[in-house]
Amino acid sequence: MIDLIRGEIYRLLHKKSMYIYFCTLALCYFALAFIRSGGFGEESAASDARTLFSLLPALAGGFMFAAIYTDDLNSKNLISLVGYGLDKLVIVIVKFVLMILSCALIFGFVPLYHCAIYALLGISISPDTAATVFVVSMKYLLMTLAYAALSGIAVYGLQRATFAIVTFLLLAFGVVGSLITAALITFAPDLIKHLVSGVTDRILTGILSGGSAVIPVAGYCAWLLVGLALSAIVFYRKEMEF
Repeated sequence: MIDLIRGEIYRLLHKKSMYIYFCTLALCYFALAFIRSGGFGEESAASDARTLFSLLPALAGGFMFAAIYTDDLNSKNLISLVGYGLDKLVIVIVKFVLMILSCALIFGFVPLYHCAIYALLGISISPDTAATVFVVSMKYLLMTLAYAALSGIAVYGLQRATFAIVTFLLLAFGVVGSLITAALITFAPDLIKHLVSGVTDRILTGILSGGSAVIPVAGYCAWLLVGLALSAIVFYRKEMEF
């Protein structure tokens, strides 16, 4: 497992398109902030974070999901890993661990970059506002990881890169969540708070209010376990052509 993680990290670190993509995103983010800076104040930092960070699961998480999960499908490397005798459960776990590590770095850097831009524009940010920005970023990190765990079912069950990426993007852009919410709002509205978006909202609220977030954290962990368990099950049942 350790060797696979090291090999995957080496592959990602030498992926030139990743650096080009994220540098482009960073420049666009700075340009957007500069254009809009005329009406900025300290209160804008938190409100902007809530608005702009909502795009990160699709824009940042989507790229990393494709790089970590679907590149192996396109290159047929997934078949090679299984052919060399690597357990399928290990592959599922390693891929998700890589998603955690890479997204944690990205979503940890974005709030720093966000606050740095405000500082460059001459707008001071209080520690409380900065803390709010970091918590908002954490919410979307949790959503991204949950969507990756659930999209893994498509990765290992269908083993088609296009279907897997579309599944992730439909989750990341909130299309699936909106459809489910629309269905539940009439028949079982109490279940809405248990969806990924609802659970992460409750975690965010609990942290910012200083209350308990134990129950929503448990609900979030349940989503991860369900996604990973189903990914492993469909992977074991999937016939692979060597």
